[in-house]
Amino acid sequence: MSNDVSSWIWFGLYTAVLLALAGYGFHRLTIIYLYFRHGRKRPIPAREFETMPLVTIQLPVFNEMHVVDRLLDAVAALDYPQEKMEIQILDDSTDETVEISCAGAARLREKGFDAECIHRTDRTGFKAGALENGMEQAKGEFILILDADFVPNSDLLQETIHHFTNDKIALVQTRWGHLNRNYNALTRVQALFLDGHLELEQTARNRSGRFFTFNGTGGIWRKQAIVDAGGWEHDTLTEDMDLSYRAQLKGWKFIFLKEVETPAELPVDMAGFKNQQHRWTKGSIQCCKKCLPSIWRSKFPLAVKLEATAHLTANYAYLALIALCFLIFPKNEWGPEFGFWGNLLVHVPIFFFSSISIVIFYAVAQRAVNPKTWIREICYLPLLLALGIGMAVNNAKAVIEAMIGHESGFVRTPKYGIEGKKKMEIKKSRYKALKSLTPIVELLFGFFFLFVVIDAALQGNWPSAILLLPFPVGFFYTSLNSLGQMANFAQLLPSRSREN
Repeated sequence: MSNDVSSWIWFGLYTAVLLALAGYGFHRLTIIYLYFRHGRKRPIPAREFETMPLVTIQLPVFNEMHVVDRLLDAVAALDYPQEKMEIQILDDSTDETVEISCAGAARLREKGFDAECIHRTDRTGFKAGALENGMEQAKGEFILILDADFVPNSDLLQETIHHFTNDKIALVQTRWGHLNRNYNALTRVQALFLDGHLELEQTARNRSGRFFTFNGTGGIWRKQAIVDAGGWEHDTLTEDMDLSYRAQLKGWKFIFLKEVETPAELPVDMAGFKNQQHRWTKGSIQCCKKCLPSIWRSKFPLAVKLEATAHLTANYAYLALIALCFLIFPKNEWGPEFGFWGNLLVHVPIFFFSSISIVIFYAVAQRAVNPKTWIREICYLPLLLALGIGMAVNNAKAVIEAMIGHESGFVRTPKYGIEGKKKMEIKKSRYKALKSLTPIVELLFGFFFLFVVIDAALQGNWPSAILLLPFPVGFFYTSLNSLGQMANFAQLLPSRSREN
């Protein structure tokens, strides 16, 4: 094969991958458009309940010894009639968390609450199984779900429950806040990422009539809707997304209240963050395989089906990003020459939709969520871009596992009861993330792209060197943080002691 032909093949593949990434970038811009067009339409309850309904509060817990008491204190402080709350601590733990949960339930009962600790020794279905098991015993017509690392504000139920006076409403979801946003660089970047998803994506989807999903916590369900949709199923790792699509396909309506914040704790270490992202990524692709055919067979408008497709397939972008990693260097070496204006016409539009759109997306989100400090927050956008690249190996692995049907368990994300930016007492924790070879692969990618950047700089191709710099930064950031934890010398995990 001649050099001219091979160069065009490489360039074609390179451009195709960039176009795929640009397509998802264009989707972000459509989300921004829908947000500005519909985002101010805050849902208002048609009326208020004259008598408050009974609400079952489900608290799924698995080895969360550092945060259970904090959660129970917050639930006990909810501004809602005590006799109208049933509290279920759904504890599947295998450590002393069980004793903490049982003691917490007893403490709540002494205060007059209807509280029970339901402990399973068989973790069938993981979180979905625990929720399903609890629902069989639930007395409430409505079910509020709060993960162990959440600290609900006292007005949570008052702000949400009255929307259920509309019998078609199945779910009211609140926006997550961040208890430890300023703890370290990783938590700041995670906050940027989640603010974009929650403030822009969820608001735009819900208030423009598109499909939108329960976030797994910080939301309240109508029990009848869960049953009608088929109940909690555990054939995916994102049972929340799965149930959400099934319920909406049944005709149930959802509400997203971005104006109501429910604070939570972000993972403070790279290994925990990677486990969380792997689970979310793999679960979303599993839901894509499971739900997308039903969506396209439904009677929903074409625009709704297309947006749902973009949503469910978004994580395939990590495969495109990995492909781009293999194509960048050959393209730099062997790609055809178009001249200045040719390269401008080819690369600028693709670069805008694949990269600049991300900057615009998260800047708009921060301007909405943190109007007073948004400029300071977006200073972390370069690290967000680098981290997104660095997570490509971890998340592409999750996509491939979902595509081939590889089964894996529900890996918890360790939380330590950290709030604010104050560093907690540092000591070794028994809650450690699983070890894998992924950091080694990321390290190799980091060295490869360091070579590519240096090579571009030595050839005087400074635009390419600058544009490719996030690749080695991202891969080194994710790999070295993970390897440091695995070796127990770069970052010891914090824990938090608390008196009962």
